[in-house]
Amino acid sequence: MASAAEDPAADGALAANLERGRHLCAQSCQFVAAAATVAQLPAAGLPEVAFAGRSNVGKSSLLNALTGRRTLARTSHTPGRTRQVNFFELAGVMMLVDLPGYGYAAAGKEAVGNWTRLVEAYLVGRPSLRRVMLLIDSRHGLKDLDRRVMTMLDQAAVSYQLVLTKSDKATMGELAQAMNGVADIRAVHTALHPQVLASSARTSAGVAELRAVLASLADWRPPAATAADVAP
Repeated sequence: MASAAEDPAADGALAANLERGRHLCAQSCQFVAAAATVAQLPAAGLPEVAFAGRSNVGKSSLLNALTGRRTLARTSHTPGRTRQVNFFELAGVMMLVDLPGYGYAAAGKEAVGNWTRLVEAYLVGRPSLRRVMLLIDSRHGLKDLDRRVMTMLDQAAVSYQLVLTKSDKATMGELAQAMNGVADIRAVHTALHPQVLASSARTSAGVAELRAVLASLADWRPPAATAADVAP
């Protein structure tokens, strides 16, 4: 009996999903809103996928890589620069949401408190939120703050998926340790998606797979070809 990897039907379905993701992320993606307070959050509408993680985990770089744009989300060498919840509309069918990074020790306590309240209010009270992509630095694995966010999402029954970033900078040992660390705690996190993705914004590793996840969550289908599209 052929394995899943040798199954032509499975291979075809995987290729189709990857192509859907590529096509979706090739569409228009525009900044539409920013919120520094809970009152400024826009009304829920399109399905949303939020990107969360520690400061300097590479959220902005990954968002830029996903959409094929160098400056969609602002990148900075200074952790903690993103202090708002930023909304980007993708293809008119979904919102990509860039959340402020957490865990930057140099930020003042008042600023950290404000960011924390804003992010928690968004994560636990957003009816259009389909999934949170929780980004983890491949070189360092899960930290206590990551586990606190995971517990909060479990308690709020918000689906989330772990994405390992900067995999090109991690050794094979570090990457394996990060993967094993997730496997060890998966059973106790009820809202955690079983698939873990390893990614690199620099080399594009894992970007196609993440795009396919976005297409699935948006239920995206490329428009059918017209007669003009296929005319000789």
